[in-house]
Order: sequence, then C-alpha cells, then structure tokens
Amino acid sequence: MGGASLSLFQVLILVAYAVAMALGQVLFKLAAVRIGATKSLVERLSALAHNGYFVAAILLYAALTGVWLWILTFTPLSRAYVFVALSFVVTPFAAAAIFGEPMTVRLVLGLGLIVAGLWCVAG
Repeated sequence: MGGASLSLFQVLILVAYAVAMALGQVLFKLAAVRIGATKSLVERLSALAHNGYFVAAILLYAALTGVWLWILTFTPLSRAYVFVALSFVVTPFAAAAIFGEPMTVRLVLGLGLIVAGLWCVAG
C-alpha cells in the first residue's frame, strides 16, 4: 500500500471518483431547481422524496461510499483524500456548462491552485 507515488491506475480511479462526486453535486442542484425555494421546509422535504434527481444523487453517493472503501484498500488515505478536491474543480465547470453559472477569473485561478496541489501529491 505504500510507495512514493501513485500508480496510473490509482490516479485514474481517483479522478473518476472525483468526477462522479461532481456529478452527484449536479444531480443535487437539478433536484433543488426542480423543487424550488418557495415551498415550506416540510413541502420541500416531501418533494425531495419524489424527486428523481435527488434519489439518483443519494444512490450515486451510496455507491461511491462503497467505491471509496475499495479505493482505500490499495491507496493510502493521505494520498487518496486529496483527490476529492478535484471534484471542487470539476463541479464549477459543470455548473457553468449546465446551469450557466459564472466562471470568474478569481474562481479559475483558485481552481488552478487546486490542480497544482493535486499535481504535487500525485507525483
């Protein structure tokens, strides 16, 4: 389980995990858009139970929990967990593409710093 650097397989699995985490966030946003903010809390919670996007997000996150446990059987936690930050990079780009959310220069610079940090850890 040790070793100075992650294998290509480990990096690819961790990147896929991060992308799937970002997909879960997109599903949560789609669920939130569908239920809206004008309803009462009780009405929103009830609507979530019947919201396909919300159910899909919960199922995806449940599956990702199992994947995470599997990843940790062959990857050190200290190295693997840093890749979760990649979902912080993927999610804003997905939000911009799907929901038209703004991508500011400051946001892009911050995302670049996250990628630079991941590069240091992965190598």
